Amino acid sequence: MRTALIAAMGALTLALSGCGYNRFQQLDEATKSAWSEVLNQYQRRADLIPNLVNTVKGFAQQEQQVFTQVTDARARAGTIQATPDLVNDEEAFKKFQQAQAGLTAALSRLMIVTENYPQLKSDAQFNALSAELAGTENRIAVARQRYIKSVQEYNVLAREFPTNLTARMFGYKPKANFTVENEEAVSKPPTVDFSKPAQPSPATQK
Repeated sequence: MRTALIAAMGALTLALSGCGYNRFQQLDEATKSAWSEVLNQYQRRADLIPNLVNTVKGFAQQEQQVFTQVTDARARAGTIQATPDLVNDEEAFKKFQQAQAGLTAALSRLMIVTENYPQLKSDAQFNALSAELAGTENRIAVARQRYIKSVQEYNVLAREFPTNLTARMFGYKPKANFTVENEEAVSKPPTVDFSKPAQPSPATQK
């Protein structure tokens, strides 16, 4: 009886392996890990924003509209509950992409504004925060690319035969991924080029 049970378990293991069940488990964990890293880097960026805004505000108080835009965009991104299940909800994932793209755009406008304030160039805190933001944007891009690759592998497994039969049996649906259009929009980190001569700000013209 024991021998028969062991043999049955062995046959079941081989069957599950052959139908892609084990591979689904591996890729599912890989996508969760990759998604966690994406969220980690986005959170790192969100944590930098208040200090960056406050530092710029100390030199450019009249740019209140830009500060408000960045703060509001950060708040909108923060309202989305980016749980691991979000990648299984295409509509929710789309909203997450839009919120993060909006924050990227707001940050870009903030960094463009800083070019009008040459005194910021010599501020140690601003330079440190700018460097940290640039580094974080690069890490976001890397994390996002890794997530895209892991989801592509998972989705191919969920769609191709015969593993698509296993996907249907166990409810393994394709996961949401970054779209090409969104990827192009958010792949450009906000930068500020200090090599260009700064234009006089309204404050310095007075």
